[in-house]
Amino acid sequence: MATLASSHSPKQNHLLAALTEEDYARLLPDLEPVAMPLGSALYESGGHLGYLYFPTSSIVSLLYVMESGASAEIAITGNEGLVGVFLFMGGESTPSRAVVQSAGDGYRLKASILKGEFALGGQFARLALRYTQALITQMAQTAVCNRHHEVDQQLCRWLLLSLDRLPGNELMMTQELIADMLGVRRGGVTEAAGKLQAAGLIHYHRGKITVLDRPKLERRVCECYGVVKREYARLLPY
Repeated sequence: MATLASSHSPKQNHLLAALTEEDYARLLPDLEPVAMPLGSALYESGGHLGYLYFPTSSIVSLLYVMESGASAEIAITGNEGLVGVFLFMGGESTPSRAVVQSAGDGYRLKASILKGEFALGGQFARLALRYTQALITQMAQTAVCNRHHEVDQQLCRWLLLSLDRLPGNELMMTQELIADMLGVRRGGVTEAAGKLQAAGLIHYHRGKITVLDRPKLERRVCECYGVVKREYARLLPY
């Protein structure tokens, strides 16, 4: 458990902020603040998770891990949602891995408290299930995108989805890590980032990506970003 700044609040997570005051007040005593440093794993493939996580200023990447150890990102979660949906879907464990992609903070809720909250069948349960539907859409669209679109379009999608979950226009991420996220060769990411930089869309230097022209980035991205964004807007009341 970590001590966060006094200005930090669970309501910086949009799902928690969307709860009624009654539901929020019931959960608040059990929400534990937690620091999420870059690269830390919230859960491992096949492992059992004791907590549900609510990122506030961090982004978590959900990765599918192969037997060889190779992995590829299937979705990302930030302040719009939660990490650990399998806890309330009845699975108890998952073949995916959750790793912090952008350092920050969040809150966690014990699995036992979560199950009690779901048993009430209230607003939290309804919001969590709607979020899960949106997450499944993101996973499906990621699979389609990785199969049918060029690496620079995939990179645009990844950048925009990440920026939607951050307050600014900068990300700290090496090309090697991006390649792991997208499941492509590092050389492919280098070439794709070079194209975007030459077009004046981004500036990349020593692991820091600055988006210079978001409107042009949105025009260049494939349809997958828009599909995911519209589904989140349709399903979630924030």
